[in-house]
Amino acid sequence: MTMVNQGARITIITAVFNAAAALEETIQNVRELNYTPLDVIVVDGGSTDGTLEVIKRYPEVITKWVTGRDSGVYDAMNKGWELATHESYVLFLGAGDKVLSLPAYLSTRYDEVVFGQVYKGDLLFKSVYNFKLKLGNTLHHQGLLVPRRLHIEPPFDLSFPIYADFDFNQRLDKMGATFRFDEAFKGYAMPGGISAVQNDREMSSVVQKNYGWAGKFAARLFYSLQKLKSTFFFKES
Repeated sequence: MTMVNQGARITIITAVFNAAAALEETIQNVRELNYTPLDVIVVDGGSTDGTLEVIKRYPEVITKWVTGRDSGVYDAMNKGWELATHESYVLFLGAGDKVLSLPAYLSTRYDEVVFGQVYKGDLLFKSVYNFKLKLGNTLHHQGLLVPRRLHIEPPFDLSFPIYADFDFNQRLDKMGATFRFDEAFKGYAMPGGISAVQNDREMSSVVQKNYGWAGKFAARLFYSLQKLKSTFFFKES
């Protein structure tokens, strides 16, 4: 594991529901980071499969945990955000997700969003921060450290059940947040999940919310071109 300059606080938030084995993998991974100061918050949706027993086995790792019914993963993530320390970088990991290596440097000013690369299974998702963020989600939360102080209220819009994280990323960009890529920062996203298959309708609705109808039109055109390119590539192969 890449060692970070210790001093900047990190808060890892994991939302889980009936995923005991996957949660334990994530907790063990976080424990191996050997980083301080580190807070770990687990938000359980009322699991009945032994998830709570897993949580209770790691009091030395888990700083806070809550359990109870919620309205989905982003509602749970909002609850975790409210529990996070104001002076910290927040990193969201789902049950089964992992941190492969932390950034080489984190400022204790907590004034910039730090992003890295994310492996989705065996495939590397190359995160970028550029104009494409206005069209699609180019940043994955398993490789994204967001200063808690940038957004006081819970950040996820529950009207977007699949792409509330994309909406939050666009809003951070619109508010003028500074994004910094750190090559050493790498995360792992367990294959599958709610965004495994792209939902163009909801994604373009996010763009419309933040950039209007012109933005939505540009986004739908971009998605169509992506699909044509993908189809052509596979035909040529």
